[in-house]
Amino acid sequence: VLANNSSRPLVAPLVDALREKGILAAPLSTDVGMGGGEEGLMKSADVAAGAKADCLVTVGGKLIRLWLAGCQHSAAEDGSSSAPTPPPATPDGIKEVLSLDPLPALPPQVCCPNSFAMAELTSVAGMTLAGGVKSGASHPSLMPTVSIFDPAALASGLPDWVRYGTALRCVEHAVGAATHPRATDEIRDVALEGLRMVKSGLEGMVADPSSVEAALDVYAGGWCAVRALNTNGCYPALGHLVQNMYSAKYDVHQGSCSGFLCARILAHHREASKEQQGRIAAVLAAGNDEAAKNSAARLVTDLVATLPGVARDHEDAGVDVSTLREFADTRPLERFNKLSPQPFENSDDVYKMLTLPLNQI
Repeated sequence: VLANNSSRPLVAPLVDALREKGILAAPLSTDVGMGGGEEGLMKSADVAAGAKADCLVTVGGKLIRLWLAGCQHSAAEDGSSSAPTPPPATPDGIKEVLSLDPLPALPPQVCCPNSFAMAELTSVAGMTLAGGVKSGASHPSLMPTVSIFDPAALASGLPDWVRYGTALRCVEHAVGAATHPRATDEIRDVALEGLRMVKSGLEGMVADPSSVEAALDVYAGGWCAVRALNTNGCYPALGHLVQNMYSAKYDVHQGSCSGFLCARILAHHREASKEQQGRIAAVLAAGNDEAAKNSAARLVTDLVATLPGVARDHEDAGVDVSTLREFADTRPLERFNKLSPQPFENSDDVYKMLTLPLNQI
């Protein structure tokens, strides 16, 4: 299962080898888009269930594993000599598998990352519903059986918007964990070490996009950041949640969302998280006395400005700014305030955050 066609050249030799050995049960599926669009995800789930696959090799598409487990459970309960034809996959049907008690054993899943987004290192699986709403599932069993990271694959062949956009997600994970109300000192230390490695790797990738060492730095730093974010109830952080909602609403890649929303969110709660933002700024300005005079939000914006292929603001992402008022008015303030160091008094505060001119940070 591939999240996009850009990975096909990397995967084709494996597919050919499996086919030659007669152990490829289902054809290569490229229906799942980045972000887990509902239509493509359901198509891939149907193909996997129809082939009665007993193992998944995926570049994206973690929720397919839940559907397979549910179909296997239903077939076992049916008890007939011929296995029933699986019903068409649906988002609700996939999530209902999690309500089974006990949860059936999930088939093995081998994840091969084709970006720095880090989903394969968590027990969270996302999906974007047809109506532009972010959904998904979370359960310890969703942690993949094996993840195989090949830095050479991420150091070559990726379009800029994937390479640098998903690396920005690592920055988002780090600052989100470091400023989360539930973060401990240990979580913050791990998140900031991750941020240090990601920044170093990004600088290396900008200088030489084919650098394996730079890809290793970003991936290792991203691992630290996402593990910090997924500890002690720090997931999701405010930025992660806002950007997931924005991405689903406007069909904008989450990496681009991080490009112009991360700094704005930091600026919103700057005073309430002053100490932690000072530590973030120290990491981002390391070795540069002049840069050290700037805020964490300013330094994130300056970092984004160096990255190819990443949207710099709403308009660059094709979003009509006039629609942000309605977006702000329909956000879950109570949920936001559980995650934000600085509470939102009303939707006006959300709107001000979303539309804060970046050149004023």
